Amino acid sequence: MNYLLPSLRLWLVTILICVVGYAGMMLAFAQTVTPWRADGSIVEVEGRAVGSALVAQEFTVPRYFWPRPSAADYDAMGAAGSNLSPTSDDLTARAQETIARYGATPATPLPADLVAASGGGLDPHISLDGALYQVDRVAQTRGLPQAELRNLVTSLAFAPGGVFAPERIVNVLELNLALDRLGA
Repeated sequence: MNYLLPSLRLWLVTILICVVGYAGMMLAFAQTVTPWRADGSIVEVEGRAVGSALVAQEFTVPRYFWPRPSAADYDAMGAAGSNLSPTSDDLTARAQETIARYGATPATPLPADLVAASGGGLDPHISLDGALYQVDRVAQTRGLPQAELRNLVTSLAFAPGGVFAPERIVNVLELNLALDRLGA
């Protein structure tokens, strides 16, 4: 019994230092160095939050570019991979459904990132090839010239790793917001 009070004091000091102190220091550091990311990278349109630049959201309407499939159903609280084996019947069925949704054929194969979910299931980016693959559908639905849409996609593509990872990617939310600004 004589160890109870010192143990509780030690527990309280540990909680204050490790939880409150450490979390406060990390938040202050993040707010100083990268405030936009520390606040969730929230994208606003006319003062209204429409999403986060770092978390994928589902787009299913043909007039928008579609993101990668999500094993977490685009729920940021449940970010995780599916943990399905490559031989899983469920994974095969999901891939076949996705391929059919895009209308892919052996002559026009679907880029791999549009079929497979990312590791966390919430990757907000698709490859440049994945975005360009969707240009025909979006241009036709919106009544835009394909060349104009290809230029828009290419202008928003970037290489996140510079020379170390030169494959270009596109943020789907930013691309779809740019489409809406075109007014078509």
